[in-house]
Amino acid sequence: MRAERPEADDLGDAVEVFDGVRPRLFGIAYRMLGSAAEAEDVVQDAWVRWQTTDRSAVIDATAFLSTVTTRLAMNVAMSARMRRETYVGPWLPEPVDTGADPAIGAERGEALDFAVLLLLERLKPTERAAYVLREAFDYSYREIAAVIGSSEANARQLARRARTYIAGERRSHVDAAEHRRLLDNFVTAAQTGDLAALEALLASDAASYSDGGGVRGASRIPVFGRSRVARYIVAFQPRFWPGTRTRWVEANGRTCALITRGEHVIALLSVDAGTDGIARLLWVLNPSKLDRFSALV
Repeated sequence: MRAERPEADDLGDAVEVFDGVRPRLFGIAYRMLGSAAEAEDVVQDAWVRWQTTDRSAVIDATAFLSTVTTRLAMNVAMSARMRRETYVGPWLPEPVDTGADPAIGAERGEALDFAVLLLLERLKPTERAAYVLREAFDYSYREIAAVIGSSEANARQLARRARTYIAGERRSHVDAAEHRRLLDNFVTAAQTGDLAALEALLASDAASYSDGGGVRGASRIPVFGRSRVARYIVAFQPRFWPGTRTRWVEANGRTCALITRGEHVIALLSVDAGTDGIARLLWVLNPSKLDRFSALV
């Protein structure tokens, strides 16, 4: 990765190079961490490293900066796991508006899916890195090994282990039209408190996760099972839905329901759906995770 390139010493060139690769750096860090705020911090740290690096010795800026960003994100992932152990209630990824910023989802979309980000949180940082680099950015195993500092065989094993785990936790996919239909019908049934309609839409082992971050009155424990989830949705219908408006937005490459009351965003609902119905309801109510959608109100 090293060769003489004196013209890269100019800070203006450094800014131009960094800005050109910034979307990829954010994409790597965000998929690794499930937090746009933490990803931006990582990208900023990568910029500081880039400023202080002997850039005349860097032959491939994209490879160099991607490696720096991935390693920084792995370090943050280790500390974030400890912080999230004390998080109030379920922790869900921070959604990103891919409708407003399609560059975030420009790479292969699997590792951006909201439900996949939640599953990645349960993996070791090295497994996350291997999966993200392979599945989202199509890195070779040799390249992954160089980034995470392991052998090629180990990089292959880490990626395979992560892929096997995620595949085992997810349903067979439905297409975008069916996903939208299920979400649309769910919102209608939830707004009216239609228990039978809700049960018909949910998979038998459906789960509902609500992330309020201790700020909003979200359930602090997940709810599991078709009947229990349906009854739970019906129970909070009178307190939650009156006075709200719902609009469809694209978050993390999927259609989601953005729920507002007056001029305030109160929730973003994402569903993970398969051929047997909606398997996961993911309610983001933490205000700090919804700031990016406030401009849509």
